[in-house]
Amino acid sequence: MIRVLDKLLLFVYSLGIGTLAVLGFCAGFGWIPEDMMEQFIGDLYGGVEWLQPTVIIVSAIVFLVSLRFFYVSLRRSNAAAMSIDQRTDFGDIRISLETVENLALKAAGRQRGVKDLKARIRMNEAGITVTIRAIVDGETSIPVLTEDIQRSVKTHVEEITGIPVADVSVFVANIIQTANFKSRVE
Repeated sequence: MIRVLDKLLLFVYSLGIGTLAVLGFCAGFGWIPEDMMEQFIGDLYGGVEWLQPTVIIVSAIVFLVSLRFFYVSLRRSNAAAMSIDQRTDFGDIRISLETVENLALKAAGRQRGVKDLKARIRMNEAGITVTIRAIVDGETSIPVLTEDIQRSVKTHVEEITGIPVADVSVFVANIIQTANFKSRVE
């Protein structure tokens, strides 16, 4: 939800700053008549009652949004640093989710009949949840193949990382259509 709000703020902020830049550009080249600029400045300093508070409020909002974007730019991103942390007698171990994903793909890819794989790793209290999306050749029994993938991924990831795998879900997205060409003898 916060990312959506940040994107909305960035859009509005960019639109406002872009408009101000265009106005400044036009004023700099003299494309806005001087009497119109003088009238605006006069209205700002006392000619129109609502203009000065509006400019102050808009300026404060732009300043606060600028501070927010400054904070977001300096904040360390958690998306790039997602990892599984373990504590041992010798110290801490951090294994990235990308590493676990690659291990799962490697184990699933060893199965015969699998053509294309994608993996997604999630953490929960019971351990790791692995979701595998596969495209298979259609010549191997899908229930047997998916069970083999589940067993292989669970065993391999637990052996290599030492982290319990709570669940391995396999989604067979499609099958590859293999063309059987009969040789033609003349």
